[in-house]
Amino acid sequence: MRIGIGIDVHPFAEGRKLVIGGVEIPSPTGLDGHSDADVLLHAVSDALLGAAALGDIGLHFPNTSPDYKDIDSMILLKHVGRLLGKEGYKPVNVDVMLLLEAPKIAPYIQEMRRNIARCLDMEISAVSVKATTNEKLGYIGREEGACAHAVCIISTPLPP
Repeated sequence: MRIGIGIDVHPFAEGRKLVIGGVEIPSPTGLDGHSDADVLLHAVSDALLGAAALGDIGLHFPNTSPDYKDIDSMILLKHVGRLLGKEGYKPVNVDVMLLLEAPKIAPYIQEMRRNIARCLDMEISAVSVKATTNEKLGYIGREEGACAHAVCIISTPLPP
């Protein structure tokens, strides 16, 4: 077994859709980034890549490449899952914590879990998504951005 951690942060911006965990959430602002800026899926991708010592999402999907401009981060997460599979790894579980003052995401958590499980060919029972506010403190509390932390366990390849 190997453990990975991923952290991602994106600022809010006018004129952007808010996509978190592969779910479009009604909001007057969205997260800004080269892709769809899905902070939750980016943290999960980094956790998985880190557990397998395969770098990070910036290495695999550089924000300098037009190929990834506004790309759906579920496509990126599926690609990460395939990369792990090629190396003989399999995700065992994923646990994600979203830090976001508003909007409330409780109504969307089950869909986010399903999206992650589907992208990684996992049982939904092995995927946890949680959220909390920052109690009005810092950039999150001022509703300037969102942050996600993810941890995962992956199984290692069997020796030859």
